[in-house]
Amino acid sequence: MIIGIPKEIKNNENRVSMTPAGVMALTKEGHQVLVETNAGIGSGFSDDEYRQAGATICQVEDVFQKANLIVKVKEYLESEYKYLREDQMVFTYLHIASNEPFAKALIESRTTAIAYETVVSKKRTLPLLTPMSEVAGRMSVQVGATLLQKTHGGSGLLLGGVPGVMPAEVVIIGGGTVGFNAARIASGLGAQVHVFDVDAERMAYIDDISNGTIHTIYSNEYNLRNALKTADLVIGAVLIPGARAPKIVTEDMVQTMKPGSVIVDVAIDQGGCIETCDHTTTHDQPTFEKYGVLHYSVANMPGAVPRTSTIALSNATLPYILKLARLNTEALKQDEGFLAGLNTYQGMYTCQAVAQALHASYHDPKELL
Repeated sequence: MIIGIPKEIKNNENRVSMTPAGVMALTKEGHQVLVETNAGIGSGFSDDEYRQAGATICQVEDVFQKANLIVKVKEYLESEYKYLREDQMVFTYLHIASNEPFAKALIESRTTAIAYETVVSKKRTLPLLTPMSEVAGRMSVQVGATLLQKTHGGSGLLLGGVPGVMPAEVVIIGGGTVGFNAARIASGLGAQVHVFDVDAERMAYIDDISNGTIHTIYSNEYNLRNALKTADLVIGAVLIPGARAPKIVTEDMVQTMKPGSVIVDVAIDQGGCIETCDHTTTHDQPTFEKYGVLHYSVANMPGAVPRTSTIALSNATLPYILKLARLNTEALKQDEGFLAGLNTYQGMYTCQAVAQALHASYHDPKELL
């Protein structure tokens, strides 16, 4: 099979979808890998490293036009829609539940599109979302701590405080991979950390593993409203696989927050779980202020630490890419968890959560392949 690795063009997206190690694994099996010129430069991988691993370095048009399988990090931008075609597979973070124009382009082109974020493991985890969720969760606290500084528009609080001065209050909405990683970092820095969730088992796990240093609270409107009034940093970490994120924090809740407090909505890739995060921002212009609260809603947070993110992502995706290269769509038929990653096929939506979010018809992929 011919696998194409294009350079990412999203704002400040310096990740690349495959390391030279991944290229070597594919070429050793007899596959051809086309890597766009300078695709890996932002992650510290040179064209020469890819050549030595067996890749062919070429221009963007050749990558998209010659490859049977396109492997990316982020969704296609509008300028890339022209490259979509029926006889090609795309494997990337799609996030089409909150991106109707891209979803429409995939349907109209009849592209076979597989989403990292909806692939499920045998343990019912999300193996291709987990590494970037770990990165984003940890980064959310770094970002929030920086934004709390007065020089960045915040209230002027040090997250962990100092002896004689109370630390900042951090409210994390969602105790999954993002939320737990955020909680660990915030707690390690000395903040008061409250994690809101509705899963009793998950809350018990967080309480146990943190020896009670991370406080868990059942997530309902009453508890959340009270917590937001005193919160200094709020991190949105709600995920429903494939679906648009529910709006857990409403606009009137944000209005009760303290001036100079900070919101980081990690769920913005799926539309955001905080109502006032009504648009995505970029690494160039990451924040905006509303009701005196500083909002951060960058949709590709791990792109700011591309070396770490690229290696972590490639480690997770490579086994699936190897299966696709060997077996084509037969790889999906042999693995129900991998099949769950299929979002569009021959002009139809094949992920139920995505179809529901877009108010479109759902088609069972088991009946199509």
